Amino acid sequence: MSDSIGLWGVPLAILGGAIRVSTPFIFVSLGETITERSGRINLGLEGTLVFGAMTGYATAVVTGSPWLGILAAACAGILFGLFHGWICKFPKVNDIAIGIALMQFGMGLAFFFGKPFIQPSAPHLPAIPFGWWSSVPQVQAALSVNVLFIIGALLAVALWWAFRNTRVGLIIRVVGDSADAARAMGLNPNTVRLFATAVGGALAAIGGAYLSLYYPGSWTEGISSGQGLMAVALVIFARWNPIGCFAAALLFGGAGALGPALQSVGVTQGYYLFYAAPYVLTLLIMVATASPSRQLAGAPGELSITK
Repeated sequence: MSDSIGLWGVPLAILGGAIRVSTPFIFVSLGETITERSGRINLGLEGTLVFGAMTGYATAVVTGSPWLGILAAACAGILFGLFHGWICKFPKVNDIAIGIALMQFGMGLAFFFGKPFIQPSAPHLPAIPFGWWSSVPQVQAALSVNVLFIIGALLAVALWWAFRNTRVGLIIRVVGDSADAARAMGLNPNTVRLFATAVGGALAAIGGAYLSLYYPGSWTEGISSGQGLMAVALVIFARWNPIGCFAAALLFGGAGALGPALQSVGVTQGYYLFYAAPYVLTLLIMVATASPSRQLAGAPGELSITK
């Protein structure tokens, strides 16, 4: 934001930045919420996110359609999720270790197949101009909201409702809380977790495609900056509540926008320290929630981090 609107540029820039930066967090955290509510943790979402960013961008370059890029990214995420879920069904397999391995695998594949698409330009996803009422360019820019942000907000509400009011939501919760109880009901925990992990992978890949197709809107090997891993901490912070994930994603997004907001109003010294705000926030959340003397409130009973 320019100096023409003075200090009002700071909250305005933080608002616009929070909307832009939070969108990948929303999709990755909602996907991980589904996965963890079924009793499985997937630390491989960082690799899924990066591979989704590459797949979405490459598809958009080839087809000329960013929406086909989103679809291709979702399909890639499903494959990663199915692979993760299939491996984790075997006895004595640690889902955290497998997730870390698949994170490296996904990032490696993305870097290998994505090299030809670093230079080509892909069409961007559309945005809705909610700032049409203002003649101030800064307001218009801050209130230009990408469609995926709105979809993510609606999805958070839909998942919150579904977990409480639908048979599918009940099945996921039962499997996540007690595999024995699920088997007594005639459910197969491995099958439920397989599909939950696949859906979680699809949403994480869509979050990655947002990065390459809207903000920052290009494909580079350093596009993620650890957002997939930070989203796992975000889910714990939100206590596995989809609406809480949406609110926490906005908090992370606002923290990520703080440094650019200060720079935009002429702060020339020290602003770069605020670029580390999301990472500091992640560390504080993990320290605050890592207590060996008490179980995490709201945590599914079958999660490996609660045993």
